[in-house]
Amino acid sequence: MHDHKPGNGFPKLHIDIGTVHHPSITRRQFNLATMAAAMSVSGLLPSVANAAKPSRHTIIKPAALKRGNLIGLIAPSGATTTEAVERCVKNLEAFGMRVKVSKNILATRGNTAGTVAERVADIHAMFLDREVKAVWAARGGSGCSQLLPFLDYKLIRQHPKILVGYSDITALHLALFRQAGLVSFHGPVASSSFSDYAATQLEAVLMHPRRETTIYMSANNQSQAQTADEFRIRTFRHGIAEGRLIGGNLAVLAALVGTPYAADWQDALLFLEDIREAPYRIDRMLTQLKQSQSFARAAGIMLGVFRRSNAPDGDPSLTLEQTLDDHFATLTKPAVYGYSFGHIPQQFTIPVGIRARLDTRTETLTLLEPAVI
Repeated sequence: MHDHKPGNGFPKLHIDIGTVHHPSITRRQFNLATMAAAMSVSGLLPSVANAAKPSRHTIIKPAALKRGNLIGLIAPSGATTTEAVERCVKNLEAFGMRVKVSKNILATRGNTAGTVAERVADIHAMFLDREVKAVWAARGGSGCSQLLPFLDYKLIRQHPKILVGYSDITALHLALFRQAGLVSFHGPVASSSFSDYAATQLEAVLMHPRRETTIYMSANNQSQAQTADEFRIRTFRHGIAEGRLIGGNLAVLAALVGTPYAADWQDALLFLEDIREAPYRIDRMLTQLKQSQSFARAAGIMLGVFRRSNAPDGDPSLTLEQTLDDHFATLTKPAVYGYSFGHIPQQFTIPVGIRARLDTRTETLTLLEPAVI
């Protein structure tokens, strides 16, 4: 992979919350769309969930990101703060971007960043705004799956853009790919640390479309593996596998089983990660996934770094390694643990829906097509 360094020298952002510019729609049209979302959430309109079915769309790719582009910052999951938003803005500016903050980003309702209607409206606004070239989640948390029945997938498909985030944002990635055919990006949220490794991986995937891009594991993570087993790469079954990249946070994938937004990993490279889950909970979620559709249906399995996934001291428990062995050691497909993604600073960006090749012996993932156009 070519080495890319984030650019500097862009002017500081004046945070402008809530103004949406879109020459092709009128204010009345936008207000009607927002009102419709609000009414649907409150039960005044039929929920889209009643009619939504898994869709098979032609895959569409967003336009490549360029230095100086305007990023739409949203909070579709957990609630955030002014200080956290400022940190997100600084991170994206350091990455060479300008930032526009969504209207309702500081809203709160319990642990989420506002009501369903407010979060849906912010997503729609950013996809409609012609000046915004990518949509970036401020953080994960919980609550993203609440939005899925109320998103306008036709609108999003007609205005395809880069969407970046991970953890709870997995729900958006899976829904957008399944219901709109849009390639989106499992990568650092805007509040992440943006390590040199993570920034380099982001730039390679979002800004430089190539026929093939080979991703190598983080040297920092390999170094940590000397003292922390959770970073150690473990191969359950060696081999080479090719397929579309499908997956994300394990807890979110398990929660979406039985819905129109559930992951379908038939002939795909299934990737999974999680954090702070005891082995018995990981076992429960993997069992739920396996009973919904066998892991043998996947072309290959790629697990990230499962941070802090140990049983509390004194509790009788299998180890994380034993738990994962129970589910993946007997597979006849290539399967590996410890790749450089998940709730870690040194993470590579995974384009959901793009064809890729997993090679367990070289410990690489090669994207077999550009993820952006």
